[in-house]
Amino acid sequence: MSTTTTTTISSGHEGTIRDQVRNYFVRVKSGEMGALPSVISLFFLTGLFASLNPYFLTKLNFANLLVQSATLMMLSMALVFVILIAEIDLSAGVTSGLSMAFFIILTNKAGWDWRVSILAGFVVGFLVGSFIGFFVAKVGVPSFVVTLGLFLGFQGLQLALLGDGGIYRVEVPELKAIMNDNMPQWAGWLMLGFFLTLTLLINFYDRMRRKKSNLPNRPLILLFIKLGVMTGVGAGCVSILNVNRSLSSIAIAGVPIVMPFAITILFVGTLILDRTRFGRHLYAVGGNPEAARRAGIKVPKIRMSAFIICSMLSVVAGIFNASRIGAVEATAGKSMVLSGVAAAVVGGVSLFGGRGRLAHAAVGAVVISIIDNGLG
Repeated sequence: MSTTTTTTISSGHEGTIRDQVRNYFVRVKSGEMGALPSVISLFFLTGLFASLNPYFLTKLNFANLLVQSATLMMLSMALVFVILIAEIDLSAGVTSGLSMAFFIILTNKAGWDWRVSILAGFVVGFLVGSFIGFFVAKVGVPSFVVTLGLFLGFQGLQLALLGDGGIYRVEVPELKAIMNDNMPQWAGWLMLGFFLTLTLLINFYDRMRRKKSNLPNRPLILLFIKLGVMTGVGAGCVSILNVNRSLSSIAIAGVPIVMPFAITILFVGTLILDRTRFGRHLYAVGGNPEAARRAGIKVPKIRMSAFIICSMLSVVAGIFNASRIGAVEATAGKSMVLSGVAAAVVGGVSLFGGRGRLAHAAVGAVVISIIDNGLG
């Protein structure tokens, strides 16, 4: 049996970059590669499709790729919460479609205000997640069985609500704008500065808290390298998106409105998983549920919460999808879940639970979208 060792750091002190690099390669050798394969694939696929199609790296296609990946990114991030506890939700895609079916019926037929209808869609997501979580966590039914049954049942419910082949147009300008309109050019820079500043403050607060608790910190230079990479990538993206990319006389420029929504959910979700007790418990349950139970963690409660979060974020994916196509279809979400799981796994989230991050799923979603865009 092989064993892996990592360099230990004295309490209250910073490690060296050499220690961090050594520990990283130890993790890679042990199979914990994270998003590294997907990042390499991203660069490889970008170069491949750029050499085959000169249109691929244009400003217009870059913006289209970001918008195209937003729905898949949201669904894959939703699935991360249940995959981390070594479960699966095959109904996540149709849950997004069902919530939008209720939204469109309440808005177009019942005449409800669209904001109230959106809240009703989230209520549907909450109830679905609670139902799955109850049967998985409390009753002990395998998640595959429960969610497969809902996957089939919800398709029938969508048909009953919208009719066979039914397509209802989204008549809410605010909703359609999410995926089809752009922010003012100054707003893109403001968004970038806001998230970079927030990242810096959170990391410094975390370092101060660890130092006060006499816990080791990573080298400060690594934080500045991380922020430098984020600044470079973010500034490059905003600069490209702020340039007119229209092929006609009507100017199109600015960061797509969907991006701050997606980045905010990624940012908040990462904070929850990395810096809260719930996040630590989620990883513990996924890594070893029996050990987590013996440590006093309420395993059924954590499992239920994971399914509820997954279903609620699936509703957001449904909103993105309805906004993009400008309509709600009876078959919406039917084929989304496979791509969502694939994006999470490609990004480096372990199907066996306990390993993975939301950012990994986001990168995986971009890789899947690049393949779809390049072959389309």
